[in-house]
Amino acid sequence: MVGDIDSQAPSIYSKLSAGNAMSFVSAVAAPPEYEIPVLGIFAVFVMLLLLLSIGGSATDGDELREFYLGSPRLSAAFNGLALFGAYLSAASLLGNPGLIALSGYDGILYTIGPAFAWVVVLLVVAEPYRRTARFTIGDVLSLRLHSRRVHIASAVTTVTICLLYLTAQLVGIGALVAPVFGLQGSAGQRGAVIVLGIAMTLFAFLGGMQVTTVVQALKAVAVIGSAAFISYAVMTRFHWSPVALLERATQNSGSGDRFLSPGLRFEGRGGRIDLLSIQLSFALGAAGLPHVLTRISAVSSARKARQSVACAGLLYALFCAMTLVTGLGATALVTAQAIRDNSASGNTALLLLARFLGGSVLVTVIACVAFATIVTMVAGIALTAACSLAHDLYASSCKKGRATAKNELRVARVAVGLVGGIAICGSLYAQTINVSLMVSLAFTIAASSVFPVIVYNSWWKRLTTRGALWGMYGGLALSLSLTFISPAVSGNPDALLPHRNFDVLPLANPGIVSIPLGFFLGWLGSVTGRTKTPTDVPYGQVEPLILTGAPIAHQDKGAFAED
Repeated sequence: MVGDIDSQAPSIYSKLSAGNAMSFVSAVAAPPEYEIPVLGIFAVFVMLLLLLSIGGSATDGDELREFYLGSPRLSAAFNGLALFGAYLSAASLLGNPGLIALSGYDGILYTIGPAFAWVVVLLVVAEPYRRTARFTIGDVLSLRLHSRRVHIASAVTTVTICLLYLTAQLVGIGALVAPVFGLQGSAGQRGAVIVLGIAMTLFAFLGGMQVTTVVQALKAVAVIGSAAFISYAVMTRFHWSPVALLERATQNSGSGDRFLSPGLRFEGRGGRIDLLSIQLSFALGAAGLPHVLTRISAVSSARKARQSVACAGLLYALFCAMTLVTGLGATALVTAQAIRDNSASGNTALLLLARFLGGSVLVTVIACVAFATIVTMVAGIALTAACSLAHDLYASSCKKGRATAKNELRVARVAVGLVGGIAICGSLYAQTINVSLMVSLAFTIAASSVFPVIVYNSWWKRLTTRGALWGMYGGLALSLSLTFISPAVSGNPDALLPHRNFDVLPLANPGIVSIPLGFFLGWLGSVTGRTKTPTDVPYGQVEPLILTGAPIAHQDKGAFAED
């Protein structure tokens, strides 16, 4: 979710935009003695990643499975670390402390809201999805529904979500790294995107998900460790008194008592409904993000999937608690005005706090952790998109399940390059726009199209192929069209098209509208017209598998059936 930190509209959340991100390193890295260590450490880090991808991709036999999902021998705890690492973005690491530092209560509410997503994943999605999953969302749906149609729909939605996410990530990595290399302006930023985008695509191409999983877990440890150290340093300054921290933060906020009261940030045209809408998209969208579902599929049993999600949820809750400390600590020790003068969106709050507490050494550590965060996101999402292209479109749709594993793996590696190339080209264009729009839209699409169909497939016996297609394509179309007529695209200075004005919908994020409509379309498509297509399987036949993991007799019957 890098890039999802600057305003979509004046009244809504701040996430990391390309323009403001330029100050991420340069604003805190002015001293020459800082630039050289960061440059050296980052160069070593990239080389180690590439060497790891070459030497760490040894196979245990099922090379295709390991390229898509990683080793089948993953423990629940290790996969939980990787799942937390796959989900956590640089926006969470850098943007949320800034939001708290400048917005107080509203920032706290915004930061802890997405933690509910893990409850949804744990209770609704994890076990039934793992019991029915092989590689992709299309595999899960094809157990009950027309294989070719749902695989194509799965590919369309998965690739759309992943490309939006990838483009935002690459914009962010260019904005963060360009100042370190001494590259100035948009040309330098684009050069950094091209070089690092190619490097990260090569990492995914060579190492697959097996190596990416290891790096995601290591990144999770680094993020928790660095956040814990800064939180410890902050609380030590206030003698471990939360009251003293809150009092000093309120004094230095410049907003007085409003700092700890609702309404300091989320006001305006959309108001609190807009906040509710983005929170709903984040809470439900996480359960439909393809790269999150991939990590759930990686373990060998539904029990391990549940334990992995519980582990990731606990880590995220711990991280949120530390984010509250670092955000309030930045206000208390650096002051809100100093943060605002450095970056209007608060993106550099954590960096400024790190410099206050530990000088350039601590800033270097945080910068490198942020780089690692983006790298793992890029590799994991690129592999998820490539898996969908190779498995859903090539193997399941074009070859109707008759492709050999060797050929499918070859296509998957080509797809990694294709996805990486498209994302690099898209990010070159997106350097000048507010990339928060793409991340918000990715979550909204996942919550409006993927999540409803997964819920129906696991828990509703009347779902049909028609309902699944209406839900997935309809949720995708609604998310795109409603976002287009929202304040995120036009009608204000921070919009994608600031000089145009067709923002009919008053909400910067349309999730509160598109998500219920996505559920409605899935229901409507299933209860109208012909009840089932000839290849639809009665829910009763797959219910034992979904609820208990018991094998089903029809499993080979329709996996790649045609009309």
